[in-house]
Amino acid sequence: MTVTALLAERTECSARFFEESADRLARVCHLMAERFARGGRLIAFGRSPAARSDARHVAVEFVHPVIVGKRALPAIGLAGEGGDVAGQVALIVAPDDVAMGFGEDCDGAVAVARGRGCLTIAFAPAGAEWEFEPPTSDPYIRQELIETLYHVLWELVHVFFEHRGLLEGRSQRRVHDAGASSFLYPFLDERESDLDAVLEDVRRSVLMKASEVGALREQTLTDNESVLVDAAAVLRASFDRGGKLLALGNGGSATDAMDVVADFRAGDRPAIDLTEDPGILTAIANDIGVEAIFSRQVIAYGDEGDVVLALSTSGNSGNVIHALLEARRRGLVTIAMVGYDGGRVASEELADHVVITRSEHIPRIQEAQASAYHVLRELVG
Repeated sequence: MTVTALLAERTECSARFFEESADRLARVCHLMAERFARGGRLIAFGRSPAARSDARHVAVEFVHPVIVGKRALPAIGLAGEGGDVAGQVALIVAPDDVAMGFGEDCDGAVAVARGRGCLTIAFAPAGAEWEFEPPTSDPYIRQELIETLYHVLWELVHVFFEHRGLLEGRSQRRVHDAGASSFLYPFLDERESDLDAVLEDVRRSVLMKASEVGALREQTLTDNESVLVDAAAVLRASFDRGGKLLALGNGGSATDAMDVVADFRAGDRPAIDLTEDPGILTAIANDIGVEAIFSRQVIAYGDEGDVVLALSTSGNSGNVIHALLEARRRGLVTIAMVGYDGGRVASEELADHVVITRSEHIPRIQEAQASAYHVLRELVG
C-alpha cells in the first residue's frame, strides 16, 4: 500500500472517531478532574506488548507534564508482566482512582477496578463505564487514535482545575486527609456553576486538537514520503541479511520505542528495545552518565548492517545523539524521527534517514511520529 493510501485511511478514521467522541471525552475529562481533586490517581494497564507501551505512555504524560503550567498528576502504568493484570490492579487501586485499560483482554482488570469504585475507561469492549472504540480494525491506526485520545484527556483535564468550582465533592474533603491534593488544588471550595459552557469549550478543543494532529500527520507523511520509502527498503534489506532493529527514545518517546519493537516482533522481525531493561539503564546512568544509556547498548548489541531507529521530539537529546554517533561509527544504518525543526539531528545530519515532524507541540509530534513508524512498519512488510 502507498503512503498516500495509508494517510487517507488515517485521515478518514480520525475525523469520524473524534467527531463521534468529542462530547463524551469532554465529560470524561471532568470526571477525571474530580477524581484527581479528591486525591485519586490514574492506574493504566495492559497485557500485550503494544498495550503495555500505551499504559506506560499515558502514565509518563500525567506524571511528567512537558507543557508549562500543567500540574504533575499521580499516575501508574502497570505492565502486566506474567499476564496477571487483574491481580496487579487489585493490589493497587483505591475507590477514587481512574482505571484505564488498553488492549483486547483487559476486561478482568476493568471489572476489579469497577468493583472497587474506580472510574473506568477502556478502548475496547471491556465492561468499562466509558469505552472508546476506534472505527477500524487496523491495529496501527487504532493505536494512533488511542494515543491522541489519551493525550487529549491529559491536556484537557487541566481545564477543570482552572474552573475550580466545577469539581464535585470538594466540600466533603477533610484537610487532614487531603494529602498532596490540598497542596496541588487549594482552590477546591471556590464556586462556579456553568458546567455546560466549560464542557462545550472542551468539546471544541477536542475537535481542534484532532484537526491539528490530522494536519501534522499529513505534513509528516507527505513531506517525508521518500525518506520513509528509502528507510523501509534499507530496513527490509537488513532483515533479509539477518540484521536487527534497535529502537530508542526518552520519556513518551521511550514508550513509542516500546511500541515500535512490539510491532516488529509481532511480525517475526528481530528488534531490541533499548529502553526495556531498567537494570541496564540505571547501571549505565549511575556509573557513567545518562548520555551513555543508549550508546553503550549500541556497542553491546549492534552489528554492522543493523538499523537504529531513534525517536526524539526535539532532535537535541544528548543520549540520542551519542547513540546515533556510536551507531554510525560501527557501521549501523540510522533512522531518526524528530520534531520541531529537526534539531541537531537534522542540522548536523547525524542520521542517514531523518523524518521531521514540524511542530513544537510535543503530544502532536508524538502522535504524528506514531503514524510515521507504523507506516514504516507497513512499508517494510
